[in-house]
Amino acid sequence: MDARNGIGGSLTGLDLRAEIDRLRKERNAVILAHYYQKPEIQDIADFVGDSLDLSRKAAATDADVIAFCGVKFMADTAKILSPDKIVVLPDLAAGCSLEDSCPPDRFAAFRAEHPDHIALTYINCSTEVKALSDVIVTSSSAEKILAQIPADQKIIFGPDKHLGGYLKRKTGRDMLLWPGVCIVHEAFSETELLKLKAQHPDAPVAAHPECPPHVLDHADYVGSTSGILEFAKTFPGTTLIVATEPHIIHQMEKAVPEKTFIGAPGADGNCNCNICPYMALNTMEKLYGALRDLEPRIEIEEGLRLRAKKSLDAMLEMAGATVGQGDLGPAVKGD
Repeated sequence: MDARNGIGGSLTGLDLRAEIDRLRKERNAVILAHYYQKPEIQDIADFVGDSLDLSRKAAATDADVIAFCGVKFMADTAKILSPDKIVVLPDLAAGCSLEDSCPPDRFAAFRAEHPDHIALTYINCSTEVKALSDVIVTSSSAEKILAQIPADQKIIFGPDKHLGGYLKRKTGRDMLLWPGVCIVHEAFSETELLKLKAQHPDAPVAAHPECPPHVLDHADYVGSTSGILEFAKTFPGTTLIVATEPHIIHQMEKAVPEKTFIGAPGADGNCNCNICPYMALNTMEKLYGALRDLEPRIEIEEGLRLRAKKSLDAMLEMAGATVGQGDLGPAVKGD
């Protein structure tokens, strides 16, 4: 038995898709899948998208249960916005390297060392770090939020140093950057990307701002996962090189099957190393178990939830229209 997911006995011969559909109805559940989930999970979900957009869509439903196929900080965010709903995550071990890079005690100490700074914090962080922050940002809302903050206000940006660095280059704002990275986007190879560009000289590169600058410098478009997907639908060519977790290509191929999408390579010359190992922990079997047993369940102490919600509400007040829509736009080259 998998103690984390309560799945005991053999599931051999079980029609998982049919059983998940049955349990979805019985539990009055909504199934959310991030773009980085496996195609079979994306295809069974009620909503597929970016993390915050998914949480907001789930909050707007009358569902009693949210099954979030993503990583833990995403399921936590869903619980912050929907405290009266049961929120389950197929595998509690589905974490995030950015969240891990920013322990709450260290972040609190860092803030104490810089009392004249406000903290703009990327949503890829723990509930505890959200509660220590002033404004949460997404990759699509960060620039709009920065534009509303007085130029003389000192800022801490964390935990993603690459997104923070890109925003510094694009806006000219001076920010103290927390030194976190996403292991998926960090794995892209500039050398291998240049080889791929040479093989496809007419293909633009679309990259997520979590990529390091030596990858973003070769991008024609930089944006959130939703922004990259929209760019894939609208760019005038026929081939696109995609520098983010490659499971998003499933949605691109569904939207515009006549176009060709190529995952940007890692150091070994392929994109397999850029599959998020945390996202991959979620499976159809674990989703079935989570809906059947309503475990593993996300629980957040109410005082902590309200403190974290305050920073999320600040973002939604300043840039709510960007959620699920946003776009960092044409690439900005490094210095």
